[in-house]
Amino acid sequence: MSVAIPAAGRARRRRVIPGFGLSLGTTLLWLGLIVLLPLAGVFIKSAGLGWHGLWAVWTDPRVLAALRVSFSTALAAAAFNAVAGTLVAWVFVRYDFPGKRLFDAVVDLPFALPTAVAGIALTQLYGPTGWLGRWLEAGGLKVAYTPLGITVALVFIGLPFVVRVVEPVLAEVESELEEAAASLGAGRLRTVAQVVLPTVWPAVLSGFALAFARGVGEYGSVIFIAGNLPGVSEIAPLLITIKLEEFDYAGATAIAAAMLLLSFVLLLVINTLQARLARRGLKVPA
Repeated sequence: MSVAIPAAGRARRRRVIPGFGLSLGTTLLWLGLIVLLPLAGVFIKSAGLGWHGLWAVWTDPRVLAALRVSFSTALAAAAFNAVAGTLVAWVFVRYDFPGKRLFDAVVDLPFALPTAVAGIALTQLYGPTGWLGRWLEAGGLKVAYTPLGITVALVFIGLPFVVRVVEPVLAEVESELEEAAASLGAGRLRTVAQVVLPTVWPAVLSGFALAFARGVGEYGSVIFIAGNLPGVSEIAPLLITIKLEEFDYAGATAIAAAMLLLSFVLLLVINTLQARLARRGLKVPA
């Protein structure tokens, strides 16, 4: 004798994740408290200035210069890391060499190293009297206390994001596809360009986005090597700190709101490009 199972019972039986409703509610609650609520506070506080007040802060030459330095150096460092990080990941996946484990651990060093320590070390290295800085300046290239120095610091802290995102995707690329391309007469460069790169492009974009997001808000590793010259090498996070020290909380949150909006737009463009690549049948890293 068969017993009919109600529709609600069948829906519960088909649910794969136990406690999905509770876990989803808890996730949304924590997301709202930890992420959305602070972000809403930034916009609410800055809204107290009114539209004209916000526009006055956003169009201030010092603020515009700081935003330009922060975003341009973060984009440049992320672009460099997208290339260099992919090459490093390729070497770690495809080759065995002495000291591989050591170099693999060194890649993760910026994750564990305090950012202030990294900034001091880079300043000592690239400063006017540093081991490399003195020789670079003798050749006409000044690194420390310039936007170039900021970019170097952001490259240092952003490289692991690209390497660790691209590395597992490269490890999953089937070598049979490369062998098939080679058997059909494709050269090494053509095989990499038409077989390997289309597979790892979404991962490279993910690493680029992570490195860029980290670089825009970076403070500790940049503050020492930047020089903090208004209009030249002053970053937006430092300007926010200066506003807070002057008890100009509305002005600080207005700059923070501008950074949030600009970052959101850029990340939205990157994620849209990544989604288009995924719709073309490419693999997107989890």
